[in-house]
Amino acid sequence: MDVIVIGGGIGGIATAYQLYAAGHRVCVIERHATVAQGATYGHGGPILPSPLDVWFGPTFMGARSAAKTGIVFRPGFDSAARDFAKKLARLREPDAFTAQYARLRPLVELSRRVIDEIEATFGLDCEQRRGVLHVFRRPRELELAAPAIELLRRFEVPHHVLSAAECAAAEPSVPDDPPFAGGVMLDDERTANCPLFTKQLKQILEDRGVQFRLGREVASLHLDDRGAAVDLMPVAGVHYDRVTADAIVVAAGIGTPALVSRVNGKLPLHPLRLHSLTAPIAYEEHAPHITIVDSIKRIAMTRVNQRLRVAGAGVLQSEAKTLKPLPAALADRVFALLGQGTHDWVPGAAKVSAARTWEGLRLLSPDGLPVVGATGHARLFVNAAHGPAGWGLACGSAKVIADLVSGLTPDIPADTLAALRIDRF
Repeated sequence: MDVIVIGGGIGGIATAYQLYAAGHRVCVIERHATVAQGATYGHGGPILPSPLDVWFGPTFMGARSAAKTGIVFRPGFDSAARDFAKKLARLREPDAFTAQYARLRPLVELSRRVIDEIEATFGLDCEQRRGVLHVFRRPRELELAAPAIELLRRFEVPHHVLSAAECAAAEPSVPDDPPFAGGVMLDDERTANCPLFTKQLKQILEDRGVQFRLGREVASLHLDDRGAAVDLMPVAGVHYDRVTADAIVVAAGIGTPALVSRVNGKLPLHPLRLHSLTAPIAYEEHAPHITIVDSIKRIAMTRVNQRLRVAGAGVLQSEAKTLKPLPAALADRVFALLGQGTHDWVPGAAKVSAARTWEGLRLLSPDGLPVVGATGHARLFVNAAHGPAGWGLACGSAKVIADLVSGLTPDIPADTLAALRIDRF
């Protein structure tokens, strides 16, 4: 089959790879001049979400203070943003959280197998690093994480619950003064450079004949019983350009809801503005060797060669405001959250004053799970809303999409597949 993939981030490129591997002819359409320029560019590093990493559950947004949660919640008078936050809040209840993560878990494991296979096949070096340490400032925070730690035990995820002294021994960059409650070490979880992985995979596909239409914006989709097509926005010297195919996969990040709305109506996905600092290492002796995550504030600090990437500081506001630049005072506030996280957990590690800043938008669903699979039209599929917690989910979701396009049953349980469907809302 001929398949169009809309989107050149990790979701789109991973989908194109799996479709190509399944024997389909693929064309990728990306609005930027190259791939990995949207939300993929600013990813913090963690590959797959453990129960401690997902952006829902007992430790997520338990208060409205950004200083306590790491999330700036500014809904204003927008009822949609408030309703979205209320729906996510329902998953703070331990039983609801446990059930929802159990639905996600098979996709996590499929994603792990898919990424391992890609790395082994092509020998990719995307600055991988093993070991993630989640740290907790107060005993109450560690208590709130108990359902997530229990899930680590249930799913036999290698981990150790550590005292503050044991955390400092495992990662000497973490100071034991002021005192903190402790942490959880995930020995086998990894981080990597998501933009680099995406660009390497794109080059592999291009060398094998996959087509790329870069710097082209999608104007409209056309779907009927005979086929599918995408009309592209005019560019200099080209007034009309239509790409035809047998199927379309939308993996366009923040642009996904608008593209599929004609088929499935308005989706209850919400844009979340995220931020990162990438700073040069200041003192080698203070730089972390594993990734440190402030588990309550969802701030990840990852060593990437001679740089430290600090990511998080989400801003949840109305959709209309999300599409506008942050006011300068609020932007200063969110980057100060990241700087404070660095000062708290890896003091002296990075030259924060020389950091390169980034902000971008990611889609988050009201039940914390991605949207993966078929839509209301047999020729249209979607791979989106993986959220901030691990870019690897896009790779497992891509395999699900390729199986569905090929008429195969994906290698995940039926209840997980149903939990990812676009019509679940």
